[in-house]
Amino acid sequence: MSLDLAAVGYETEPFLFEYDWKKVALYALGVGCKRADLDYLYEARGPLVLPSFAVVPAYPALEPLVKRAGADMTKVVHGSQSITLHKPIPPGGKLTTVARIEGLYDLRKFSQVVFTTKTEHEGQLVFETEWTLLVRDTGGFGGPRPPKNDAPKIPKDAPPLFERTEVIPEEQALLYRLSGDLNPLHADPDFARSVGFEQGPILHGLCTFGYVTRAVIAGVCDGDPNRLRSISVQFKKPVWPGEALQTVGFRTEDGRIALAAYAENRPDAVVGGAWAEINES
Repeated sequence: MSLDLAAVGYETEPFLFEYDWKKVALYALGVGCKRADLDYLYEARGPLVLPSFAVVPAYPALEPLVKRAGADMTKVVHGSQSITLHKPIPPGGKLTTVARIEGLYDLRKFSQVVFTTKTEHEGQLVFETEWTLLVRDTGGFGGPRPPKNDAPKIPKDAPPLFERTEVIPEEQALLYRLSGDLNPLHADPDFARSVGFEQGPILHGLCTFGYVTRAVIAGVCDGDPNRLRSISVQFKKPVWPGEALQTVGFRTEDGRIALAAYAENRPDAVVGGAWAEINES
């Protein structure tokens, strides 16, 4: 099965996302916030909104875009995720999101679908996202190759700018899914085994993304989420609830923060090709 190259450039009608502080707090709990992170959880303090919450209003666009591209949702694997913030995300209100298929690429064994979203609040652009999805059993159709990734390299022999390790609770995937990603791979042990994960349900890639985002805010933003301008990650390996996730960041020559994340004592990064841009003041 091949993807439909004519889908490139397809743009959705606006999706409306209405939310309040409870959805913001639920998301924060879903990506690991604890009692010490009360500013993200307590309505009397706003609450603050994690920048990675930007993926939640884009969820409704995912399935129709995959369908328009001619892909089977059951064969989709999340390859990478990026967000760019233009202003702080309000703790409640109405957001409108327009999504667009930016590219369909041939990776021989896989195809790659890239789509973007733009989200506005009261007519003002708040954030943008870019999603890269890999689609199994659809490659080899003679389409273009994807553009080269410009992620900065982790400097050799340089000490990290920060390190942060958190143990992911066993129930974390069950909590995160309440923000909208209901894939049974993250909840049902029988389903997970049926698709090759004998250890059981894996953590959502976007939950890992939230943990990495929180690590960056703590490590280089002095705890201020509004200093995070953009963050981009590639998902390399699955993470299981119960594992310890270590995120490390390094300052690069171009001013970005190169990132990697590791689970337990596994040598290979579970998140790589990753970086963040910070507003210095």
